[in-house]
Amino acid sequence: MTDDFETLDALGLLCPLPVLKARKRLKSMAPGAVLRLLADDPAAVVDVPHFCAEAGHALIGQDEAPDHQIYLIRKAD
Repeated sequence: MTDDFETLDALGLLCPLPVLKARKRLKSMAPGAVLRLLADDPAAVVDVPHFCAEAGHALIGQDEAPDHQIYLIRKAD
């Protein structure tokens, strides 16, 4: 995983808030920038990849921590 990213802590937020907050944060980021999203909502494993595919962003990493998921999203150009 890359170390050059912004982190969005969406722990404790339920669907659809992790995706909505990620969309808002990505809007303010430069094309090609990477957002690290932390989420513990069980629906995020479906919602985040779907959001990336629909919005044109690249899901470049997905990992499991003991109590949450970690997603790396590269903003579309």
